Amino acid sequence: MGGVSAGGRALTFFEGFELSLVDGMRVRVGGSGPVVVLLHGHPRTHTTWWRVAPLLVDAGFTVVCPDIPGYGESRRTPGQSKREMAGAVASLLATLAVGEFAVVGHDRGSPLAHRLVVDHGARALVVMDGIPIVEHLERCDERFAASWWHWFFFAQTAKPAEDIINRDPLAWYRVEESAMGAENHADWLRAVQNPDVVRAMVQEYRAGLRIDRFDEAADRAAGRFVQCPVLCAWSIHDDLEELYGDPLEVWRPWVEGPLSGVRIDSGHHMAEEAPEELTRALTAFLS
Repeated sequence: MGGVSAGGRALTFFEGFELSLVDGMRVRVGGSGPVVVLLHGHPRTHTTWWRVAPLLVDAGFTVVCPDIPGYGESRRTPGQSKREMAGAVASLLATLAVGEFAVVGHDRGSPLAHRLVVDHGARALVVMDGIPIVEHLERCDERFAASWWHWFFFAQTAKPAEDIINRDPLAWYRVEESAMGAENHADWLRAVQNPDVVRAMVQEYRAGLRIDRFDEAADRAAGRFVQCPVLCAWSIHDDLEELYGDPLEVWRPWVEGPLSGVRIDSGHHMAEEAPEELTRALTAFLS
């Protein structure tokens, strides 16, 4: 399935990108110029960026798109904590000889990108449809519990969520192929039908409540905040504003560098639903 870039050329699926397995992580790399690392969310793979990545290349960036650890075809880390996952991403970038980089994280990739910046540094951070995990939990009310109940279902182990999901993953994960694009959908389909991938994805949520929230709280107590410029992007047809008001006010205590925000006219999966609008926002911020 193709699309049309802002410049008018037809887009094909990661045209000009090289796909490889590096340090146990599947990654696509394309373009030239300043490096931008794109970290997807749950339950996607790196192919969710297929419409955005070529547009960023057209804008003059080198784009690095990995399957985040445990997702897609990348190896899982022992506990699937954000600190372990960020270490794996940092190791990948070192092997690729990437020096300075900006990082963009969506959904579960947002706290991963946040952890990567705090632990390893970056020239810029973009968080999409996400706030720190500890902020979600400290602000939790009946609206969050009703809408985001899967956080708590995944966290418990008495009736492991992965065992239930793996009985019929396509009954659990429901998407429209037409919205994703054929190749992106096929890649996602392979991932969610792999029991080991489902197990790793659930474990990553488990780590969010059992490990990551405490790591973030420790950062806050010690004053370890983001030093680089931060862009917070959120989709206006998702529920971040409904739950928290202005997401920038949530992020402000966590950021010591410049902080800006942008609302994207999209549902949750903005890289698939509004790629050109998102790319314009990313390019304006990262250039």
